[in-house]
Amino acid sequence: MPHSLLVSSVTECVFFRVEASLSLLPPSFPLSVSVASMAVLFKMPVVLGFFVGLMMLGLVSSAEFHELFQPGWANDHFIYEGELLKLKLDNFSGAGFASKSRYLFGKVSMQIKLVEGDSAGTVTAYYMSSEGPYHNEFDFEFLGNTTGEPYLLQTNVYVNGVGNREQRMNLWFDPTKDFHSYSLLWNQRQVVFLVDETPIRVHTNMEHKGIPFPKDQAMGVYSSIWNADDWATQGGLVKTDWSHAPFVASYKGFEIDACECPVSVTADEIAKKCSSSAEKRFWWDEPTMSELSLHQSHQLVWVRANHLVYDYCTDTTRFPVKPVECEHHRH
Repeated sequence: MPHSLLVSSVTECVFFRVEASLSLLPPSFPLSVSVASMAVLFKMPVVLGFFVGLMMLGLVSSAEFHELFQPGWANDHFIYEGELLKLKLDNFSGAGFASKSRYLFGKVSMQIKLVEGDSAGTVTAYYMSSEGPYHNEFDFEFLGNTTGEPYLLQTNVYVNGVGNREQRMNLWFDPTKDFHSYSLLWNQRQVVFLVDETPIRVHTNMEHKGIPFPKDQAMGVYSSIWNADDWATQGGLVKTDWSHAPFVASYKGFEIDACECPVSVTADEIAKKCSSSAEKRFWWDEPTMSELSLHQSHQLVWVRANHLVYDYCTDTTRFPVKPVECEHHRH
C-alpha cells in the first residue's frame, strides 16, 4: 500500500500509520492545574501519554479519503470539495462510507463538522465494527436537535453482540461551527473515546472479573448520516423537518494508525500478529497506553461532571440490577 510505513515480518497483517495533517501535535500544556482552572484548560487538546507512544514511530504520511475509505451506499449523496468530503441526507436517502480494510488495535481519527441549524431527527454516526451476530462495536452517534438546542453525543460499546451501554453528553463547543477531531484508541487494556484528544469515555478490560472484552475481532471503520426521527431527538417526539434538507455533515483529516488485517486471517492469528512480541513492538502495547495518565483521568472526571447527561450504569429503570461492569469501572 502506498501509505505503508512499517511492515512487520508477518505478511498477513500490516501495521501502518496515516494521518491527514500534522496539526494534532499538542501545544505545551501544564501537567499540574488546580481544579478551578480545569474547566478552562480542558478545552485545549492534550495527548500526553498517547503522544509519547505516537512519537515512537517517527514520521507520518498523509492520506486522502479514497486511500482509506470507499462509499458504502448512495454515491450520489457524496460531495467532494478538495480535501473535504460531505455527506448529505435528504428525504430520498442518507449516505455512508466504510474503510477498505479491517483493523485490530491502534487509533482511528477523523475531523467532522456536524449539520448546522435544525438537525432534529438526524444522526451522524462514526464507528468501528466487526461482523456477525457476536460482533464488537464502538460508536459515536451525534443526535441532531432543533435550532439553538445542543447536539447530543451518544457513545456505545458492543461486546460479542451485546450493546445497551449507552452514554450521552453535550459538548463544550458547538460542533456545527468548525471541525473537531473524534478518535478511538483501542488496545488489549482499554478502549478510549476522545474528542479533540480529551478522553470522554473509557471501557476497561476487566476479563479478570469475568467480563468479556473486545480483543479478537478486527473491525472496519464506518461513518454515515441517516434519518432516525423515531428516536434520535427527544425520544422521537421531534421529527425531521425536511424543509431544511439537505442536511450535510463534513469530513476531513482521516487518520488510521493501526494493525491492518485481511478478512482471510483467523481471529487467533489476528490477535497474535497485532500484539507485541520479542520480535516486534507496537506503540499501543507500551505501558503508557495501558491506562489514562493522571491528567487525562482528571479530564475525564471533568467531562463527566459537567457534560454527561445519561449513563446506562445509573438507569435503574432499564437495569434494575446494575450491569456487572458498572460495579467495577472507575469512571
